[in-house]
Amino acid sequence: MTRIDTTTRGAAVAVRGLVKHYGQTRALDGVDLEVREGTVMGVLGPNGAGKTTLVRILSTLLQPDTGEAYVAGYDVVRQPRQLRRVIGLTGQYASVDEKLPGWENLYLIGRLLDLPRKEARARADELLERFSLTEAARRPVRTYSGGMRRRLDLAASMIGRPVVLFLDEPTTGLDPRTRNEVWDEVRRMVGDGVTVLLTTQYMEEAEQLASELTVIDRGRVIAGGGIEELKAKVGGRTLRIRPADPVQLRPLAAALDGLGITGLATTTVDAESGTLLVPVLSDEQLTAVIGAVTARGVTLSSLSTELPSLDEVFLSLTGHRASAPQDAVPGPEIREEVAV
Repeated sequence: MTRIDTTTRGAAVAVRGLVKHYGQTRALDGVDLEVREGTVMGVLGPNGAGKTTLVRILSTLLQPDTGEAYVAGYDVVRQPRQLRRVIGLTGQYASVDEKLPGWENLYLIGRLLDLPRKEARARADELLERFSLTEAARRPVRTYSGGMRRRLDLAASMIGRPVVLFLDEPTTGLDPRTRNEVWDEVRRMVGDGVTVLLTTQYMEEAEQLASELTVIDRGRVIAGGGIEELKAKVGGRTLRIRPADPVQLRPLAAALDGLGITGLATTTVDAESGTLLVPVLSDEQLTAVIGAVTARGVTLSSLSTELPSLDEVFLSLTGHRASAPQDAVPGPEIREEVAV
């Protein structure tokens, strides 16, 4: 197998032909993936698609059956100890020590990462402040709420200033305010040059953070690219027509439905916004609809086209709606924090 050259391509993560079995289940079935340095790659997929298995392999918690992967220039199989010192990981479950106070959790991880005592203390203080945990810093983690534990877990993954950060469903169960705090911190880290691989089933999260997306289903990559690029692949657009006179809404809808344009979907009347929503699949359909509106002499206040939502893209590509974040691939449950 040809060795992956990550240095010349500017890829912080490079994967080729990754395969992983759990018994008869093929959790990963030849995954190829590249994440450019200093970007956020969003990995989407339904439950059991293999997202968490991919993260566990890239963070050295599992070994692949075949294939190869490099992270920050290190071979995930042959150089795990070196790799663990330059990555951070937040899994689906909080992995901090519940008996220790929050501050001591962060300080301990900093020391395990060979930070000097003074720097480990300062870093713990800084991250507790960023995640609004300063007041609870000296309390045992067992007294924290679920959201507080999640924020501490995220802080723990960042204490070593990782070059590559793996976030596996990082905002599961968080309230909107805390979720926004996490997003702000991810953006801040990316601004500092950190590369992030993010698995999520929150479409809003993917659109907020990711510059590129990879969609996985049944262990295979089925689509990839920029968000707008993926939306365009679905092939559908919505023409949004707003007549100046709302009285024209229903007559115009009836007229468009009666055009007989091949493949044109039914027009939807959105009375609340005073618009007609017309799904179109081709430029020819778009031209025909606009021509019909013009021919009727209807005065318009606005006319625009919209690509499908990311949620609609996900459904179109996988045949599943995004559901509760949880990777259902069988296998050992691993909750360790990669820190040493």
